[in-house]
Amino acid sequence: MSRITLDQATQSAPSSAAPLRTKSTRQLVDEALRGLPPVAPETPSWSHRLLPATARGLLADLGLWQDPAPQLPSAHLTQTLAVLRRYGWCQSLDVTATGRLCIRGAMNVLEKTGHVTPEGRDRAVHYLQQTLAQAGVTMQFFAWNDLPDQQFSAVQTLLEAAARTARENGE
Repeated sequence: MSRITLDQATQSAPSSAAPLRTKSTRQLVDEALRGLPPVAPETPSWSHRLLPATARGLLADLGLWQDPAPQLPSAHLTQTLAVLRRYGWCQSLDVTATGRLCIRGAMNVLEKTGHVTPEGRDRAVHYLQQTLAQAGVTMQFFAWNDLPDQQFSAVQTLLEAAARTARENGE
């Protein structure tokens, strides 16, 4: 039975034993969220839909209301896709009588319920338009959504690609 002294242990340490670089909390959260399916918010209560945003803001300041945390553009695009999957996708109307939504309708609902700021939504729309432009499409995303031969699979691909681009740009 041989005993290793402290000097022998330190001498036998591999040269690759340099301290590891750790990732930031933001990077770890982003990696963890990439593996999870996006979550669509529950349908907002009637009080949330009827109260204007300014009234909800005043109630939140008094501690009587809690608005959801606004999302970054990449998360907003992912959440828009989750809303469309959950409630159904449609064309020609922002929201149908049965509750199905188009891309713009889903974005409107998320903005009105506080899941994204107007600035965050504008950035998300920028990424949608940029992704369409890269594919050679020059029309607005909501007009593209309403094309007669449009399929939900193409809408899904657009939203995923725009979210990926936004995430790569740190948004």
